[in-house]
Formats: sequence, C-alpha cells, structure tokens
Amino acid sequence: MKQEGLLSNFIVFCHRNSIADQWQKSAELINLNVRNLEKDSNLKYIFSEADGWIISYQSASRNLKIFKKELSKVSSRHLLAIADEAHHLGVSPEEPEGPVWGKTFLELTQTSKLRLGLTGTPFRSDNLAFCSARKVQIQSQGELIEQITPDLCVEPLELINAGDVRPLVFNFQDGWVDHSHEGHPDRERSLLSSETREGWRARNLRRSIKISDSSSIAVQLLAKATKKLEEVRFEHQDAGGLIISKDIEHAKAIGNLLKENGEKVLIAHSQDQEANANLISFKKNQASWLVSVDMCSEGFDSPRIRVVAYLTTIVSESRFLQSITRSVRISASRAFLEPIPRRPSHIFAPADPLLMEYARNWSKAKPYLIKGKESLTEIDSSSCSSRSPTLPMEAVEDTAGEVIKMRTAELPQFLKG
Repeated sequence: MKQEGLLSNFIVFCHRNSIADQWQKSAELINLNVRNLEKDSNLKYIFSEADGWIISYQSASRNLKIFKKELSKVSSRHLLAIADEAHHLGVSPEEPEGPVWGKTFLELTQTSKLRLGLTGTPFRSDNLAFCSARKVQIQSQGELIEQITPDLCVEPLELINAGDVRPLVFNFQDGWVDHSHEGHPDRERSLLSSETREGWRARNLRRSIKISDSSSIAVQLLAKATKKLEEVRFEHQDAGGLIISKDIEHAKAIGNLLKENGEKVLIAHSQDQEANANLISFKKNQASWLVSVDMCSEGFDSPRIRVVAYLTTIVSESRFLQSITRSVRISASRAFLEPIPRRPSHIFAPADPLLMEYARNWSKAKPYLIKGKESLTEIDSSSCSSRSPTLPMEAVEDTAGEVIKMRTAELPQFLKG
C-alpha cells in the first residue's frame, strides 16, 4: 500500500516491550524505517522521519496528550493504525471509566485511514467487545445479540495443513484426589477427569499441580514431559520445554525438582530483574526448560519450544490457548528439514474437564458472541475457598493415574501412534 501511494506511515500498538522489539525486527527485514518509541525517551518530534512507529498500549495511555499532539502532524489520510493482540482493547459502553487501552487506541487513531486489529484469541473472558472489530447483529435463541465478525479469519487447522504451524498432541494426566474434613479421618475420593461439581473440580486442580511425592499427579506429569522432551531432541536437538506455573514459589519448586533430575532450568517472573535475560538465554538454548509465571503465555516467540506443561489454576480458554500455542511455531531452518504436516509438539496438563474441552476445539475458530449484560469471568481455581460452608472438605492427597491422550482431528494419521 505504501508503494501504491495508499499509505505513507503506520503505527503499531502492542502490549509488551518484547513484542515491540519483534515488530521492529520484522519491519526492518522488509526495509522499513521504524522507530520503537519504547526505547525513545525524547517524546518531542517523535513522529518524524520514519515509515512507522511502535508503542505499547501502556505508554500510549500514559502520554496520551503528547502522542495525540504529535500524531496530528502526520497526515491522517495516509496513516495505518495496527492493534496487535486487539482483544486487549476491551470497550465497555456501560463503563465510561472502564478499560483504558481501548479508549486510548480509539482516541489516537480516530482519523487514521485504516485500522487493523490482529489477534490469535479473538474473544475476551469478560465478554466485552474490542476495538478494530466488526460487529454484526444476529438472532440467537430468539434474542438479538452482537457477534464479532473478522474480515479475515485463518484457522489453526488451515495453518497446520499448510505446514505453517505444528499440530499438537495432548497428554492429560489423570488421577485421584482425596478430600477430607480438617482433623477427621474420613475420606472421599474424586477422579480428576470426571468431576462435574465446580467446587470439587477447582479443589482437584489446585491439588493436582502441587509438587509432592513421586506418585503425585504433578510429579508424574513432569516426569512424562521431560521424557517426551528427551525423545523429541533426538530429531530436534535444540528443542526446549515450557512450564506454566501458578506463582513464584510454585515455579521455584518445579525448577528445583527438574534440577534435582539433572535438567537445566531457567525461571521467568515479573518480579525478577533477570527475567528478560532468562528469556533471551532460553531462546539461545542455554537451558532445556523455562518455567514461567505469567510471562510467556502471550506473544513469547521461541520456535524451539516443543513441549508445554500447563500447571496453573487459571483455566480460562484464552490463557490456555495462548500458553499451548507457544509450541506451534516453526523456525525457517526447521521448515526446510521437516515434511508437511510438521512433526507435532506435545502438551501435558492435569486432566481437568475444562482444559480437556478447550483442547478438543483448539484448532477451530468459533464466533465471539457479545451477550449484553452477561459477564463471563475468568476462572481461577485458586480464588475458590475450599473452607467455605458449601465446601467443608479440603484436598489432602493425590495419586496419579492413567494418561489420557487426546487425538484431535487435525493430527495426521501417521502421527497418531
């Protein structure tokens, strides 16, 4: 469009500095002069002498007046505004003082010639609409509701068939969790994969990710994940594994367990000043495993990831999909070595019924329905108290059972063995 004179400049909004770096490197590969404003402390005359600019949503919100003034100097008739991971830009018509990022994006780009929203998870757990999305009204069960309809939708299944991403093999570690009243010897056992009572399901999951003895669900899951990574490294020598943990203490416990078994481990969490350095070190194959606390579920680009262990109590669909798809990327060098369809990556998780349901449909796009005042909140099992009047028991012990291997439809037959 620039060559055809339709556009002269572009501006990219993204949610993390690391993503801004990726945008800059990609733009430079096609000879675009791009300024990463996250690295520019001088905010005056920032929108000059460049093909494009990159800024985080947070910085744009913090410096709204300055950016608005400087952007006004750019011809809006030829400006392309890009919202990366556009689902972050929630807009609530009922809360004028609600989510800020969406309002900032709209205000800064209201006169741009074209807005482009990009997202790999085109829905929100709070059921809000988001910017750069076309809304159409449809009839659903006799009710007129809005549906987010993309201008272009590329399903994971299409990308798998084209060889652009890897298929996934899911390994759900089942097991039993014993529940008991505090101070009493009574026990009631619950099977992880078949529990339908929400309170019990939440307690099961909290217990199943706990690092305990060798027969516990989490320890057995990690043992199988490390064995699988060893197998994968026979054909992909620098393959690595990613573990999504619940919190910092949990991450340290997982890291210690892996190190005791001779694994090289790096840990990344937002309170660690070395976190970004550890992410870079992992990308350079300086460790077999990366244990993350809410840092690598979205936007983290490391095609060497071939095994993901999901060990957290957050079971929202968006978080699960963002985490497991860290392992579907394939580097250019590997693309020349592997046939199409590509060799699969492997996902390990407790056999939580919600996670298994998300896995069954991970490769298929589905419409995002805006259901009016209904609010679908993100489920975090850690927030459910096991000592409330309706949940008088607590999970006191767990034992690993069989592995449930999920053979989803997109996996080629010859890889299903």
